[in-house]
Amino acid sequence: MFEVKRRKGESFEALMRRFQTKMRSSGKLLQAKKVRFYAPKPNRNKRRKNAIERKRRAGLYEYNIKVGNIKEGDY
Repeated sequence: MFEVKRRKGESFEALMRRFQTKMRSSGKLLQAKKVRFYAPKPNRNKRRKNAIERKRRAGLYEYNIKVGNIKEGDY
C-alpha cells in the first residue's frame, strides 16, 4: 500500500489524485484484478477423485432409471 502525505496547502482532491496516479503507475490494482478470480488447476488426485465420483453418480442414475425410480428425462 502507498502512503501519501498531505502537503502544506494541498486540497483533498489533489491528494486523492496523487494517490490514484501512484496506484495506476505501480500496476498493483491491475494485478489484484487479474488474480481475483484465479483458481489453480486441481492436482492429479483431486481430478481422479472427481472422475470416480462422476462415474459413481452416472451409475447410480442409470440404476435408478433401470429400477424405475426416475424417468429418463428427469433429474
